[in-house]
Amino acid sequence: MTSQTTLDKTGPGDDAVSAPSDRSPASGLRGHPWFTLITVAVGVMMVALDGTIVAIANPAIQKDLGATFAQVQWITNGYFLALAVSLITAGKLGDRFGHRQTFLIGVVGFAAASGVIGLSDSIAMVVTFRVLQGLFGALLMPAALGLLRATFPAEKLNMAIGIWGMVIGASTAGGPILGGVLVEHVNWQSVFFINVPVGVLALVLGVLILLDHRAENAPRSFDILGIALLSAAMFCLVWALIKAPEWGWTDGQTWTFIAASVLGFALFAFWETKVKEPLIPLALFRSVPLSAGVVLMVLMAIAFMGGLFFVTFYLQNVHGMSPIDAGMHLLPLTGMMIVGSPLAGAMITKLGPRVPLAGGMAAVAVAMFGMSTLETDTGSGLMSLWFALLGLGLAPVMVGATEVIVGNAPMELSGVAGGLQQAAMQIGGSLGTAVLGAVMASKVDSDLAGNWKSAGLPELTPTQLDQASEAVQVGVAPVAKGTPEAVVAKITDVAHDTFISGMSLASLVAAAVAGIAVLVALLTKRGENAEAGAGVGHI
Repeated sequence: MTSQTTLDKTGPGDDAVSAPSDRSPASGLRGHPWFTLITVAVGVMMVALDGTIVAIANPAIQKDLGATFAQVQWITNGYFLALAVSLITAGKLGDRFGHRQTFLIGVVGFAAASGVIGLSDSIAMVVTFRVLQGLFGALLMPAALGLLRATFPAEKLNMAIGIWGMVIGASTAGGPILGGVLVEHVNWQSVFFINVPVGVLALVLGVLILLDHRAENAPRSFDILGIALLSAAMFCLVWALIKAPEWGWTDGQTWTFIAASVLGFALFAFWETKVKEPLIPLALFRSVPLSAGVVLMVLMAIAFMGGLFFVTFYLQNVHGMSPIDAGMHLLPLTGMMIVGSPLAGAMITKLGPRVPLAGGMAAVAVAMFGMSTLETDTGSGLMSLWFALLGLGLAPVMVGATEVIVGNAPMELSGVAGGLQQAAMQIGGSLGTAVLGAVMASKVDSDLAGNWKSAGLPELTPTQLDQASEAVQVGVAPVAKGTPEAVVAKITDVAHDTFISGMSLASLVAAAVAGIAVLVALLTKRGENAEAGAGVGHI
């Protein structure tokens, strides 16, 4: 306990802990490694769960609040975008002011924002506080990893990070199931209210157990301009992708935002080479394996989160399942991620990350291709096969990301690398929803009028066609009150067939993205710092 005692007695500028080889386990609650793991796992579980638990509630939110397709996308995109843009900044805040403090602030803010969303009566309010959820969630994620690095000795750190990764993976995959239970038996608001007691538990545990840890050479300044440039670039990119179906891919507005995004990224990269303490030290990307790991996380999240967005609408609105039934149909995905994570960890330890990661992304590509073949009458058995294969493929990517990215970073930049890993996943999730949403919208817009006419249905005005297209994009048949049953059946068939064609194309795009990720995975390798606990010594 020498290092822990020293930490408690030193000031902000002298609170470096000793090297991991000299660190002995804590004997009491405060600072105990395994109790620390349990505490941060509760907080991280709340953030990771919220990333997907809302997906199953989206149809209910849309119906109750009268939201459009684009607004429903922003329930997800606003959360992921705020989380992604803030992660690295939040990691630096933890280095400067202490990971314990940022973790506890994140817990309180996240739980409070969740409670307000549950009380919201407008889609604008939901989206606003989803953004705040993302900002507070960003404080939790790097702080949790920083606390684990500072608490665990080097020989046990990899095991702790593996369990931490399993919690994220299981929570991400389990969100739709828990969401289904809550939406069906309570209401969509309960999906957010559940975070309040979980947040209280994480806060109590954090106050009692967590010990403050700060980097020896903590940053003394913040890259404000870098934060602004990166945030603006990301916003312009995602906004262009979401609005493109409405504006048109050849419209000047679409390309103005895309050009602004490219310019923002270029200015950000230039500024990062000039500022004394950059938001993202570009020297990190001199490592090919590290860069490959970051790209791999983005591509994986695009395929996974983008594909999952449509699956919930497919199960509920096309197959007519209840929310809980839809969640249960995703159980193979959750189960295989939980079962596959420890197996993937063992394989990565024995073989290195390259083969498991490439194999995992190949399985994701096959699963997404299989999901592109789903029809309106596809049975549960075939759906379960593709969902299970998807979960099995995702497991090694979730578990191996820390080793690939953090292990290939220099010791003094390992904290930034940890934030970069999580940011890559969140950015990928946001882009996946936007990109595949744009693909879906474009396909529906191009097919709906022709399918409607071929079915012999009355011609729609441009305004009616736009309204029908919005409904079909989420698998809903645009049936007016008083429509004869025979006509209702035709409209439903057209709506579902058109939705399926859009989802099929989106799934093929996701499969192609996963296929590219297989090639990227071949560039990864175990880092020199991985065996040393991913750079724990100075945290």
